Amino acid sequence: MQLFLKGLIRGLIPFIFLLIISFWNKTEEFPTNSNIFFNYGLIFFFLGLSSVIYEIKHWKFSRKIIVHYLVMLITVFPTLILSGYYPTDSFKNVLEVYFQFNKVGIVLFLTTYLIIYFRNRFIKNQKSN
Repeated sequence: MQLFLKGLIRGLIPFIFLLIISFWNKTEEFPTNSNIFFNYGLIFFFLGLSSVIYEIKHWKFSRKIIVHYLVMLITVFPTLILSGYYPTDSFKNVLEVYFQFNKVGIVLFLTTYLIIYFRNRFIKNQKSN
């Protein structure tokens, strides 16, 4: 329950901030911008909520990756499809969005993994000196 609350807080902070910006744009008669900020808020909410997956100590790293990917596939991917950012006139268009979703996910995962890996090596070397 503690992890869920932690994730909820991580997700709600950017969501509320972007929701306020969305409402402000709506009142200023910028409905397109309003929708963009709302959808970004939803995506950040899902990212914040799911970030606690990596804090589950008794899970293997591979399980954390798979569960995180499935959560993103169930939450962020439909948000992207329904947001109107991408054409979804055909199955081919949806498939292209799916492939782009996966490419971005792989790049973000590898970047984050490498940053953490080299940071941990640097810290380990600092402690041994």
